[in-house]
Amino acid sequence: MPDASPAKWHLAHTTWFFETFLLHEQLPGYKTINPAFRTLFNSYYDAIGDRPLRAMRHVLSRPSLEEVHAYRGHVDEAMELLLSRDLARDVVDLVTLGLNHEQQHQELILTDVKYGLAANPLGSVYRERPVAAPASEESAPELTWHSFPKGIYPIGFEGQGFCFDNELPCHHVYLEPFRLASRLVTNGEYMEFMHDRGYATVKLWLSDGWDTVRANQWVAPLYWERRDGAWWHSTLNGIQPVKEAEPVCHLSYYEADAFARWAGARLATESEWEVASQSCLIGGNFMDSDALHPQIAPEGVSLTQMFGDVWEWTGSAYLAYPGYQPVPGAVGEYNGKFMSNQMVLRGGSCASPQSHLRGTYRNFFPPHARWQFMGIRLANGD
Repeated sequence: MPDASPAKWHLAHTTWFFETFLLHEQLPGYKTINPAFRTLFNSYYDAIGDRPLRAMRHVLSRPSLEEVHAYRGHVDEAMELLLSRDLARDVVDLVTLGLNHEQQHQELILTDVKYGLAANPLGSVYRERPVAAPASEESAPELTWHSFPKGIYPIGFEGQGFCFDNELPCHHVYLEPFRLASRLVTNGEYMEFMHDRGYATVKLWLSDGWDTVRANQWVAPLYWERRDGAWWHSTLNGIQPVKEAEPVCHLSYYEADAFARWAGARLATESEWEVASQSCLIGGNFMDSDALHPQIAPEGVSLTQMFGDVWEWTGSAYLAYPGYQPVPGAVGEYNGKFMSNQMVLRGGSCASPQSHLRGTYRNFFPPHARWQFMGIRLANGD
């Protein structure tokens, strides 16, 4: 799958980031282990130079894992030397960007490993845990709707601390009244869509989505399979029975949009999602909880699972905010160059580090992607 990369490549690329943007520029006398790494582990920075095709990363059998670890150790030692010095504010900011970039790749490693193991017929697992029996007695809280009034609202990052450049500048938007579902859509609710021939009903789908469904023969979320009349799915803990009360995940934007239309609702815009999230604590089921799988929504919480569990597709295209300016230099390619043919997701997932998330954080993927932990929260007009 061309979107997935070997874990070794993730480790080497995050190391490359510190070496390329910090050590080569800020540490006099720094010498790389191998000059060829500048090209080999470049992801998409055209201003840096050539790079291997993304879809070919899996054939890079060399350097070995041991050589990549040696590369990391070499860069870590040099970074410690650099950080022992009195650094300018812009250099410190670049270090912080590198750390946040590495957190993104920690999440990508988990999702890429999950895809690789799920595709392996040997049934290999990331972490051995007992197969959970179907828990029919477990149920999700009743779905309720929370209303938000029309008005002019601030959107985007403002204040102290780190943010990515695509969260800037803070600006105001006008929103009509809207309602947001109290929790995420569950596996059981998505099964109802499937049983109602959702994947075979053309009127529910965007044109490109319908073409994608037919071309890929989708009939269920990614990783789902039928066994003895029941649905099972691949998880980082191996093949497990699908629990109806858990949030559905590994859906494309097309599937999320079709389900919302089938349910008589829609997806929230990213501005609506951000406004609704302002009353929520950034807590929940993240990588830190070590579940590595979406969990059933808790009871007694008015607006739950806004953060963690699954990335929530919005109905918003990934575009620049009014007045957006990418940062100067090659590092400015980090976000701005991808503002085309992608949709915004919000909230983080069970594979995201909790400290990485903010209410203004904008994730983005093409609408056909579904190997990330991606799910659905419904919205509609008030």
